Amino acid sequence: MTNTPETPLPDSTRRATDADAAAGRDEVLDAATFDRVVEPRSVARLPLGDGTWHQLARAYVWVRMISTAALLAAVLVVAVVLHVWLHQPWVWIPAGVVSLLCAWTLVLTPRQARAYGYQLRRDDLVFRRGILWQRIVAVPYGRMQLIDITHGPLDRGFGIAQLKLVTAAASTGVTIPGLPQEAAERLRDTLVDVAETRRTGL
Repeated sequence: MTNTPETPLPDSTRRATDADAAAGRDEVLDAATFDRVVEPRSVARLPLGDGTWHQLARAYVWVRMISTAALLAAVLVVAVVLHVWLHQPWVWIPAGVVSLLCAWTLVLTPRQARAYGYQLRRDDLVFRRGILWQRIVAVPYGRMQLIDITHGPLDRGFGIAQLKLVTAAASTGVTIPGLPQEAAERLRDTLVDVAETRRTGL
């Protein structure tokens, strides 16, 4: 029985693999996600700090865009119906406001989604979001009381889910949207295991 020599990886593949390992990327948590957390340009922004940041799935942007576009279409249809059949021209005032908000959401969603990130540290999970209004929350593993995964029909179609961490203090609870389904399940299991080793009540 002869041993076949191992085929070396192409240089580009090897460099990508080495870069992922150096950056601490995970095959499950970082599958089909964005490459890096987008930070505000201001020098007064909250720093990212050390460690590996995991991000949302790219599909989350499509889910948000489709949902917002569907809301915009529904508002416009209702406005047209009220204006044409019921002769209510005032309906264009609220419809215009909602349309502007939807358009603003459509413009901001791609950049906003890349500002989400979470980090698994030794004693806690750190979650960050926001560009104009930044928020960084550290949730100690020992304070977690419930870990919930939810996803709607559109989420399932794109293979993403939302993971919610409930703590004793409602203000420190965290909801991470747009996780790949497998990553959400893996993160849930990891957090449950860590919580059990610390004798929490999960």
